[in-house]
Amino acid sequence: MRSEQLAAPVTVTRAYGMVASSLVTLTAGLNEQIANLERELEAAFENHPDAKILRSLPGLGTVLGARVLGEFGDDRTGYADARARRNYAGTSPITKTSGTRKVVLARFARNERLYDACHLWAFSALTKSPGARAYYDLQCARGKTHNQALLALANRLVGILHGCLRHRRPYDKAIAWPSLIEEAA
Repeated sequence: MRSEQLAAPVTVTRAYGMVASSLVTLTAGLNEQIANLERELEAAFENHPDAKILRSLPGLGTVLGARVLGEFGDDRTGYADARARRNYAGTSPITKTSGTRKVVLARFARNERLYDACHLWAFSALTKSPGARAYYDLQCARGKTHNQALLALANRLVGILHGCLRHRRPYDKAIAWPSLIEEAA
């Protein structure tokens, strides 16, 4: 390993050095622009009347909370009930029955950006909320895969969000996960 190795020509080495230097400069500029966008997003999101409610939910920070709010919209009469909100998000399953056969499928007609945000939200809530973690573990114990359990958790979280927005109250873990908290204690 200490012997001389093959070396690239000096012109190639210089070219690679210039490319690396340019990429470092571009990355630093992009990081600065991202930080500016995050500050602007946070200022705009925090001024929204529903921001406090959204931020109270486990797993929703500024960026993901703003994304969820932006995709759901802020019309309080836009969804008749939690089921309509879940259907729009694409987190609620489709159940088809025919005679003795029952099939449960994921929704394919959905808002993909919102579905993706809800998936990230559910994943992030696993570490933020003991109730969400217990619900996820319960789904896994019932034989669901990781993605199926996350989808079930996302569905539950969308319903909790709807209840919080409807009652104009921040998230309360005792209301959201009553039986799961009792079992964990």
